[in-house]
Amino acid sequence: MGLFSKSSTSVKTFPWKEITSVQELNQVMAEGDQKPIVLFKHSTRCSISIMALSRFEKEWNVQSDGFDLYYIDLLAHRDVSNEIETNTHVQHQSPQAIAWYKNEVLYTATHNGISAKAIQDLAL
Repeated sequence: MGLFSKSSTSVKTFPWKEITSVQELNQVMAEGDQKPIVLFKHSTRCSISIMALSRFEKEWNVQSDGFDLYYIDLLAHRDVSNEIETNTHVQHQSPQAIAWYKNEVLYTATHNGISAKAIQDLAL
């Protein structure tokens, strides 16, 4: 094998589903009665948000099927974030993770406090 050979390392794909409208959000939150969801609010221009998202993705066990994961680009869809605040009564922050199930906030954290492991450790 030469020095410049391509590596056979596989890239882990992350199972985000993007929410781009208030209508989609309301549908997702209604589906949260059947299965818990995570809403991750992310600012694509903020270095803290980028670090929090990266840390979340590295920490999340993608083999787990306990939650559906939703991503909201705050710069493109601030109206969706505003609706999340209205529906959950959790004050807007960025970055922010909210776990939602059966019309209840199970977990919320912002910035460096966001922990994928803490979410996955919730007993449901």
